[in-house]
Amino acid sequence: MKIDHSKAAYIFDGVTNGIIPEEAVKAIRAFLETENLYVSATREIATKLENLNDEFKYVKDRNPIHQIKTRVKSPKSIMDKLIRRGFELSVKSARENLTDIAGVRVICPYINDIYLIADLLTSQEDIVVVRTSDYIKIPKPNGYRSLHYIVKVPVFLSSGPEHVKVEIQIRTIAMDFWASLEHDLAYKLTDRKTEDVLNELKECADVIAETDKRMQNLYNNILNI
Repeated sequence: MKIDHSKAAYIFDGVTNGIIPEEAVKAIRAFLETENLYVSATREIATKLENLNDEFKYVKDRNPIHQIKTRVKSPKSIMDKLIRRGFELSVKSARENLTDIAGVRVICPYINDIYLIADLLTSQEDIVVVRTSDYIKIPKPNGYRSLHYIVKVPVFLSSGPEHVKVEIQIRTIAMDFWASLEHDLAYKLTDRKTEDVLNELKECADVIAETDKRMQNLYNNILNI
């Protein structure tokens, strides 16, 4: 989603006369500008991934990426998270303390594709890896599996390059299926997450993980035929 700054400016122009304090208007505008910066960062990552996927399509007749999803937290969501964590309510604080303002989710057909795409993306010279969390090799206690990176990517503006943090999640179709439904159930269950429910979700995650491995082995065997 691209931010229309002309509309944002129109909304706030002329309303500072005692209706909204000038400092509040400046803060809101700053958060809107920051949102646009992070949208640009997700676009940079998505373009790199699309280029890799297109190359594989034409050179190797396959797509290691099934789908690419991007999202950027809204200014309200950013401010709410800063307040919850006890950080200063400012753009500077958000950029320093939050690593998930911008997110890119990459969904791959097979487990090996995850590591292939991760290696190809993070080896690009303008990508700086800040942190890696491999929840495939070491799943979370609830069964969640995915490969996570926090990276910095340059966004080129009229004032010069800005290096922006982006959270990247790379997972298989099966992993995404489980994570999406578990997330949906979490909202419905809230405080009613019994031990039986948690155990059932964990068992489902393990079954799906085993299926992922079997599909990878089947793919490998077909290639060797």
